Amino acid sequence: QVQLVESGGGLVQAGGSLRLSCAASGRTFSGNAMGWFRQAPGKERESVAAISWTGGSIYYADSVKGRFTISRDNAKNTVYLQMNSLKPEDTAVYYCAADPNFCAIVSMWRFWGQGTQVTVSS
Repeated sequence: QVQLVESGGGLVQAGGSLRLSCAASGRTFSGNAMGWFRQAPGKERESVAAISWTGGSIYYADSVKGRFTISRDNAKNTVYLQMNSLKPEDTAVYYCAADPNFCAIVSMWRFWGQGTQVTVSS
């Protein structure tokens, strides 16, 4: 069974930080790129950050560059998203995803977690 489980969401004031984690089953994680995506109410799901299996390729959406950092620990089958200097517009449900291919196109990602809510108050 393919499984991705996100954690670490919550309520934080603007300017604060949160660290999201995504734990993956071995088959999901091994050899796959991992990505973080978000969906705000009434909006389409958008890519936030992605990292290749080796960590040699990393993508960030322009809206989060310099504030968010994606990383992965392959020994722990876990990918992280460190979010600093959070803004109210970062409020969304955050999802992690896995796919053999590294890309920023939402529809190309094969395996998805259930999401974790991040709310940033002003």
